Amino acid sequence: MSSSLKKTYKFAGTTALLLTFFLTLFLSVFLFYIDQFNGKLIILSSLFCFVLSFILIQYRVDRYIFKRIEKIYNDVIFLESETGPVNSVPLSTDLDFLSKELSKYTRLKKMELESFRAREEFRKEFVGNVAHELKTPLFTVQGYIATLLDGAMEDSEVLEKYLKRADKGVDRLIYIVKDLDMITKIEFGDAKLEKTNFDILELINNVFEQLEMKAKKKNITLSLDELSTSSVYVHADMERIQQVLTNLLVNSIKYGHTNGTTEVSIEALDDAKVVVRITDNGEGIEEEYIPRLFERFYRVDKSGARSEGGSGLGLAIVKHIIEAHEEKIFIESKYGIGSEFSFTLQKQE
Repeated sequence: MSSSLKKTYKFAGTTALLLTFFLTLFLSVFLFYIDQFNGKLIILSSLFCFVLSFILIQYRVDRYIFKRIEKIYNDVIFLESETGPVNSVPLSTDLDFLSKELSKYTRLKKMELESFRAREEFRKEFVGNVAHELKTPLFTVQGYIATLLDGAMEDSEVLEKYLKRADKGVDRLIYIVKDLDMITKIEFGDAKLEKTNFDILELINNVFEQLEMKAKKKNITLSLDELSTSSVYVHADMERIQQVLTNLLVNSIKYGHTNGTTEVSIEALDDAKVVVRITDNGEGIEEEYIPRLFERFYRVDKSGARSEGGSGLGLAIVKHIIEAHEEKIFIESKYGIGSEFSFTLQKQE
């Protein structure tokens, strides 16, 4: 016999017993006063009253209460389940159990509602940021082309200068769109990682060579820690990790002081992992801004960062790539002193 059935029988039995007691008491007093008190009649009447009361109460509980609770319970189970009603869960007339289930469901729905609100707020902010980032280069290109069409193209010197500026604006648009496409693919798992074993030190030197001219413009020295001289092989997607290093080093150069330094070092974290550190003596980041650094389009200094170019997605892409590798990324920074970004990688298999 199920526990729920036992509880309905207990309820019906207790109620029937109380009814029987009071009816028997009433009948005993009534018969006593009319001088026809009969013990056997009282006992038989009591038994009959108890059985009849029990059957009627159990029937009413089952029909009136249990059926309604069953419907509520089924509705809750259906809403909680992604595949429909869960038939394996036993139905119950236990109101305490049902109350707990409803409270759990209410808490779950409240959390989902708060999550939806946060996502909606993020979506609005994201759409606004995308529109803002695209608007600037679009209007710039449009302005140069409109000026040329209005007659400025007759001057060959102005024509060449404006076409070059328009070309830079188009390049920035392409850069933003490519970064958006990449981060979307990573988020939805469409960008599959192609992990191989490779020398991370060799990759760092390659990135140094690519960014050499950019660093020279601000006279920033890119260096590899002197202890990191021998080969260090890791197991990861080399192209993605190259992008991580590039984005972090570009940021370091962008926000670094003239005549500053940026150093990359590799350390063994344990037998299975290494940690890559990128340290600079740039302007640093105020503590209040650090939690939001990896958000898309978030900039600490809105005007300054935009004047330096970029899509505003560099750090967001870094975070997604590292997390796609199931690794961690960390940041330590002190305003006016410098910053250190570090991330873990798995050693070669």
